[in-house]
Amino acid sequence: MQRRHFLATAAASTAAAVLLPGCDKAPRVLEGGFTGIDMARGHQLRDRLKAGTWPAPAVVRRAQVIIAGGGVAGLAAARSLRLAGVEDFALLELEDSAGGNSRGGAVQGIACPLGAHYLPVPGDDAREVQDLLEELGLRQRVAGRWRYDERHLCHSPQERLFFEGEWQEGLLPAHGVPDTTLAQYRRFAQAVDDAAKAARFTMPVLRSLGPGKPLAKPHQALDALTFAAWLAQEGFDDEHLLWYLNYCCRDDYGAGAARVSAWAGIHYFASRHGFHAPGEAADEARESVLTWPEGNGWITQRLAEPLRAGGQLRTATSVLRITETRHGVEVDAFNHATDSVERWQAPRCIVALPVFVAARVVQSPPAFLTGAAQRLQSAPWLVANIHIDSPLTDRPGAAPAWDNVLYADPTAGGLGYVNAGHQRLDTRAALAGPTVLTYYQALGDVPDGRQQLATQPWQPWAEAVLATLAVPHPDLRQRATRVDITRYGHAMAIPTPGMLGFLSQIGLQRLSGKRKQLSNGEQAPWIPTPATARLSFAHSDWSGYSVLEEAFTRGHGAGLVAAG
Repeated sequence: MQRRHFLATAAASTAAAVLLPGCDKAPRVLEGGFTGIDMARGHQLRDRLKAGTWPAPAVVRRAQVIIAGGGVAGLAAARSLRLAGVEDFALLELEDSAGGNSRGGAVQGIACPLGAHYLPVPGDDAREVQDLLEELGLRQRVAGRWRYDERHLCHSPQERLFFEGEWQEGLLPAHGVPDTTLAQYRRFAQAVDDAAKAARFTMPVLRSLGPGKPLAKPHQALDALTFAAWLAQEGFDDEHLLWYLNYCCRDDYGAGAARVSAWAGIHYFASRHGFHAPGEAADEARESVLTWPEGNGWITQRLAEPLRAGGQLRTATSVLRITETRHGVEVDAFNHATDSVERWQAPRCIVALPVFVAARVVQSPPAFLTGAAQRLQSAPWLVANIHIDSPLTDRPGAAPAWDNVLYADPTAGGLGYVNAGHQRLDTRAALAGPTVLTYYQALGDVPDGRQQLATQPWQPWAEAVLATLAVPHPDLRQRATRVDITRYGHAMAIPTPGMLGFLSQIGLQRLSGKRKQLSNGEQAPWIPTPATARLSFAHSDWSGYSVLEEAFTRGHGAGLVAAG
């Protein structure tokens, strides 16, 4: 830990050196545009599916398994197949690169995230993710204990909040708040502890279930109402606490406490590191996160590399139709590079697509799929990557951090920004030179947010973000050279009331009861997987919310099922 304390000291001293006076130069012409996913390609798929105007297949290809979708779940399924000794498969991905919501990119040569930007150090319930991190060299056993490579842990300082005109350490409003606020912080911490004792909260959520085990009654009660209703019922009304809890819901679920279930609101804390009021001791190891300049794209790139090398990854390929036949599965897909339809035939298919897409392309879909598609709601997101050519003027208070959040951010759905340079080993150079700030907006509570994403030019989005961040950084408009906007029309499922109960019953009805022997000699764990005779479904949607641990575990389980 000494190195991390050194980094915090270096960051603080460098921050003092960059408190520059405001710049009087005229704002430069801002470059930028849309990047990342191709929304037009997705909409073309939707429209032509409705019209049925695709040409007949020009070629027929065969494999042992087809994976539809190259997000985290699809990549995890591919890895699982390879662990089980299956190499004859094809992964079909709509975009030009795999990774889903965990893609990485670069602006002016500086790596930055295009989506999810961190992974909490996983607990023992996420053992599939733990195994992956060990495989990638991110953790190793030393003297009987697991140790994570500190180069990949978030460097200190980790997070700060712009509150009352200055920066404070941490994201929970603490400086100058009344004693009544602190009392509610402590009472909410106790409520989280009590909920965790009443029933298990696990990450991934399927570990809360077991063969034939229904949803626990405490979970049923929390799943029946919104988080906002539960907070009011329990007498939590402090504006600072409510702001923070609403921020947490938007951060993980894309929508606020008035839409997500009380189970989801408690799960955010109880499944990870709990909730700690200011001054309370926290387990630093449990609260650590892994992150990289390109965010979780660092992980997905490494999952995709062997598939590219082996020829199993087929990008720019839109899945049009998945049909179970008498002897297997037929998958029709449009190859955007050749402008032609390809037909894939295989004994099995892993459907690693968002539920609403799967319901459109699977022919004669099972009832659990149509039911899930009717119930699931999703949140659109926007990610703005801002390249700055020199350090910014900073307001007083805490030193520049990796995660920087504005209290009561005026931008619709604004969640603050992360600094892509924060993970560089040379901290002084990182703070003194060009970098990329990645700003996030969760638009699940914004009326017509998805329509705005699809129709509004990139410039208004960029200017709104720059105006917001100019409050803590008044010279941002003079330092910014380019803003790239990434849009996700259906970024993540929102865990609304009743969703957990519905999805848990699907898990009980469709179980992967087989225990597959892996190539490393270990026995695969039991994982509930929605499935039919020849289709296995894998996506974070089946957990009701979108985080890497959920997607990866479900993809891993579906791969084991498909491997036979």
